[in-house]
Amino acid sequence: MKTNNQPVFRLEKTVTDEHLAWFQQYGVIQFKNFIDKDTIAVILREIAHVQELLLRNDIQKVNGIPLKFGTDVDGTPLIQRIAFASHYSNILRTLLQDERLQSLTRLLGPYDGRIGENEKDGLVVNHYVNANDSQFKQLGWHTDSPRDLFLGSRILPMLNVGLHLDDCPIENGGLRVLTGTHTQSILKLLFRKKYFVDNNPDKNETGFNIAAGDLTVHDGRLWHRVQQSPQTGESSRRRVMYIPIITGSYQPKHASSPTPFYHKLAQVKQYLYGGRPQWTAAKGKTAPLADINHSLK
Repeated sequence: MKTNNQPVFRLEKTVTDEHLAWFQQYGVIQFKNFIDKDTIAVILREIAHVQELLLRNDIQKVNGIPLKFGTDVDGTPLIQRIAFASHYSNILRTLLQDERLQSLTRLLGPYDGRIGENEKDGLVVNHYVNANDSQFKQLGWHTDSPRDLFLGSRILPMLNVGLHLDDCPIENGGLRVLTGTHTQSILKLLFRKKYFVDNNPDKNETGFNIAAGDLTVHDGRLWHRVQQSPQTGESSRRRVMYIPIITGSYQPKHASSPTPFYHKLAQVKQYLYGGRPQWTAAKGKTAPLADINHSLK
């Protein structure tokens, strides 16, 4: 495995020509210290409030997207993947309006991009922890592009922006990518690896030394995975917010949106390879967003 050897980039006000040149070559870029520790603390408290709200109201789907449930290291319930998290929090919604995040659309040129707060899966909070009953310890090799095919549209460029809320040195697992694969052929994009099932390290993969507050951005066509932490318990905890920056026609989700087939397929695969099928219990339940939003202070 290689270690990300890029220069130390910071996203001060806007994407620069240097940032753009690096991203176009490798399909991934890391920005150091995008937010400070005080902001991280505020975000983590807000995520905890959103999780408590979802658990209290027995919400298992949001806009047709199933939540992933597990158990924390102390045995308490844990939502390990929250979709459309900003729909429940004015603080998280305001974060998405940060001009620096908006400037990332330049990486999609010549396409016009936008932050997909109400599209795809919205603002996603991933909470990885290596505990006995955790359902979300790693994520197998995949690209973010086939969802376009499942939704009946052609593959369009998009960015997946990760805002990291915990330190994650390379030896503790975390993001792995195959740099440069964002320019691969359609056959390699679809068939280079077994989607989500293959968790095996690749000799050409690149890992990252990530500190809490860092921002990573990768092209949705890039092959990537999340390596399981070799640690257990609290030291394995990794929390990341993912922000989709997308192109194409505006396709917002709503409370009556159906569950996309690729989500059902992913959960069936989880069951076949050792997990528990969460989507069967979630069938038919959606979050009343307008009602719940008013309950947040």
